[in-house]
Amino acid sequence: SALVLCMDVGFSMSNSAPGEEPPFEVAKKVIQKFVQRQVFAETKDELALVLFGTDSTNNPLDQDNQYQNITVHRHLMVPDFDLLEEIENQIHPESQQADMDALVVCMDLLQTETGKKCDRLNIVLLSDLNTQTSSDQLDIIIENLKQADITLQFLPFPAMDSEDGGGDVDRRAPGGHPGNGKSLSREQKEGLDNVKHIMLSLDEEEGLDQIYTFNAIEQLCMFKQIERKPMAWPCQLTVGSCLSIRIVGYKAVTQERLKKTWITVDAQTNQKDHIKRETVYCLDDDNETEVQAGDTIQFQYGSDIVPFSKVDQEQMKYKHDGKCFAVLGFTKQNLVPCHLFMGNQVIKLFAPKDDEHAGVALSAFIRALDELEMVAIVRYAYDRRSNPQVGAAFPCIKPHYECLMYIQLPFMEDLRQFTFPSLENNKKLIPSTQLSAVDSLIDSMMLVEQEDDNEKPKDLYKVHHIPNPEFQRHFQCLHHRAVNPETPLPPIEPWLKAALERPDVISERCKAPLKEVKRIFPLTEVEKKKNLKTSAQIFGKSAEEPDAKKANPDEDEEDYSLADIAEGSVTSCQQLIQRIEQLLSNKNTQYYMKSITCIQAFREQSVKLGNADLYNSYLQSLKRSITDRRLEVFWDLLVQAVTLISKDEVEGSTVSKTEANQFLVAKEKEEELAAPPAEDTGDVDDL
Repeated sequence: SALVLCMDVGFSMSNSAPGEEPPFEVAKKVIQKFVQRQVFAETKDELALVLFGTDSTNNPLDQDNQYQNITVHRHLMVPDFDLLEEIENQIHPESQQADMDALVVCMDLLQTETGKKCDRLNIVLLSDLNTQTSSDQLDIIIENLKQADITLQFLPFPAMDSEDGGGDVDRRAPGGHPGNGKSLSREQKEGLDNVKHIMLSLDEEEGLDQIYTFNAIEQLCMFKQIERKPMAWPCQLTVGSCLSIRIVGYKAVTQERLKKTWITVDAQTNQKDHIKRETVYCLDDDNETEVQAGDTIQFQYGSDIVPFSKVDQEQMKYKHDGKCFAVLGFTKQNLVPCHLFMGNQVIKLFAPKDDEHAGVALSAFIRALDELEMVAIVRYAYDRRSNPQVGAAFPCIKPHYECLMYIQLPFMEDLRQFTFPSLENNKKLIPSTQLSAVDSLIDSMMLVEQEDDNEKPKDLYKVHHIPNPEFQRHFQCLHHRAVNPETPLPPIEPWLKAALERPDVISERCKAPLKEVKRIFPLTEVEKKKNLKTSAQIFGKSAEEPDAKKANPDEDEEDYSLADIAEGSVTSCQQLIQRIEQLLSNKNTQYYMKSITCIQAFREQSVKLGNADLYNSYLQSLKRSITDRRLEVFWDLLVQAVTLISKDEVEGSTVSKTEANQFLVAKEKEEELAAPPAEDTGDVDDL
């Protein structure tokens, strides 16, 4: 479609009553909001801007001193950020008398610049009606509007009071605010009569439906949703090998994403073509030697490198015949609960408009499912390149149409199984007063109310009518930054914050139940427990001593002191031993490594303090319990990292260096000696 915004910038638009905003400023905000809605909706509709009442004249009909003080500021084209900047910075109130001849210029613009490529032609007039128009000129305007099939919409500024001849014009603004009721001048009354005459001439019964008032601009504050044309998905609904019905699918619900994304441009020229991104592969050596792309393996699985060519990748893909919507079977609707719905879309499936036989067959299929309260479990594939899905096709019968609604269902790997203890065995008794208080709070916060059993439930919070706040905020900031590149971003608009709040009816209704819940469930402040001293604070740590040994030399430098290992819970060597035993109760390599790290820190602190008895005695007792506790894997890891503290390290130790080394291999010798008896199978032979 094509639309021309025809804005009055004459001297009368700057006049306003004390304390009121001039009509010019209100009209300017309206066109700003309208244009930015069109920009962010990514629509292909074209838009032009015509100003009348200007000091200068610039329009195609400027001949023989006719159509003066009318300027075509912007010819028909898709709106963009440049137009928003021009509206912000270049449009100002001027000093000439406005003339309704501007409508003729707008009609000429639509007829000469659109041709046959637009199916809808519209003119939006924004004026305070203080204009000059002859009756002959009105007849010409009306005749041309009829012939060209152009729709005229009128936005008067300020809002008209019904007592002053504007009785057919709605005094209430779209946001629900009443009009200011300002009395009209004689010129404005004449202008309003002229507009009425035009509207009624275009449509004898409903001409005034195209007149709107704007005391507030809440109606245009919301950014228009991104326009998406419905894309048909033709396919065959197959039931077995004999029944096939032609269908056409359309996405009814899908997650909307921003089409336009951020790009990197050159800081000086603002051109993305001036920057090229290249990926280079380098070896992890001192010289960072560059490796050619052909010498790299591009696929790996986890931490393991698995050579995988593009040929393998193509062969791995699932091969099927192409698009598919095949019924696998049927089941009851109550056996497909809503918590099993997944995917990011809902597809509505209709019969093609030009296929009467398919319409009859699909209608019978839908009504049979509805009467039996069944759903069809189907195999769905968008095309031969996509992986197949399993989903449910629900019958949907509305007054004006009927269709199937497809929703994806999960495979086995998509389900998460959790086990929770039964609430029936919960020994905690909840007083009935607390239960009734919570019930009352839930009832007061119900977002659906129904005054009568026969009355249809009323939804107080229609989520599908709320715009995505992420999009709204994104567009608001983009518009502000494009028009005002140097100023800080504005706060979130009040109407958007209000839309996300709880409805006022609910807030008022739940005040008393909330007070009751607060009274029945009193909150008490819990005192913070006294901080326990760490082993580092008990043993002390000299700043001149080197850091503790690391569990892994390849890791970043990290202090494995007792305080770090025990996370502040160790207050003595005995508590550290308890911590190690706690970790060893988990038969897992991850916990084994944590235990070894603790033992390393235990050994280091013992060497620093010159006390080897506690460490050596614990390690010896741990070795004796290896077999009974089935910690052989842990022991094999431990002997690679630590051993007993010998006399060479601590003078008070009773273990020599030779004994410390034998401590590591003694277990292996014992196993070798114990192995032969196990080969005696005499009892088995006797049997």
